[in-house]
Amino acid sequence: MNWDDVRIFLAVARAGQILGAARRLDLNHATVSRRVAALEQALNTKLFRRLTTGSELTPAGERFLGIAERMEVDMIAARAEVSGDGDDVSGTVRIGAPDGFGVAFLAPRLGELTAQYPDLAIQLVPVPRSFSLSRREADIAITVERPTEGRLVAAKLVDYALGLYASRAYVDKHGLPQSTADLPAHRLVGYVPDLVISPSLDYAADFSADWHAGFSISSALGQVEAVRAGAGIGILHAFIARAHADLVPVVAIPQIRRAYWLVYHESVRPLRRIQTVAGFIAKTVERERSLFL
Repeated sequence: MNWDDVRIFLAVARAGQILGAARRLDLNHATVSRRVAALEQALNTKLFRRLTTGSELTPAGERFLGIAERMEVDMIAARAEVSGDGDDVSGTVRIGAPDGFGVAFLAPRLGELTAQYPDLAIQLVPVPRSFSLSRREADIAITVERPTEGRLVAAKLVDYALGLYASRAYVDKHGLPQSTADLPAHRLVGYVPDLVISPSLDYAADFSADWHAGFSISSALGQVEAVRAGAGIGILHAFIARAHADLVPVVAIPQIRRAYWLVYHESVRPLRRIQTVAGFIAKTVERERSLFL
């Protein structure tokens, strides 16, 4: 069995299509298709069903995927050991993070890391959706729940607080609620419910069973700006809200807590660049832990 064929199989499985895998591998479509066929012949089984929308793993392909990923772990570890990958921190690391944590916390601090390691390239992708580490959409992900499936390494970073806030201009005009019973009388800013990627982010009911937002935004930073502009009372990350002197907390209604987790795929554990970036994020969060609560 040819390892290059296995590597190409993994790329197709993760991309869900031969063309996408070819682009990612910088190979032509015909080469990728031919190598997959060679692997199928060597294993004497079909690994993919060819569909009009892409390539779908067969039951045999699903079983082989686990084997291929274990081979990948060993190959990455061997390459790191033999080629000296453990000696230098270089290459590209893509971090996927929720926009609040990614933009408001990580973005201003990652420059310190790239200054320390000039050959290290960081890609921060702060988008409000989940990342597939097994499909290599990111090397490291910051998540709001600990993953329970897949061969992933996960470590809790920090608990963080969410609370109700309003702008000073809004408070001057409308006052602040003294209990959750007062919330229906106020204009509320919230998230778009059907775009919530995790049950733990569907937290409006934790503040009020009668939460009805008149203005919904699918971005944590967008909600901050709407509240600052006086659009209403919103549920904001405390570590972001504290940075804006024009925001007033609704102290009569208690904050809630959630957590951030740092996650990466087991296959990249041996790479020093992954360990360096993961370690930097963890140490930076620990150093500023009081900011989050």
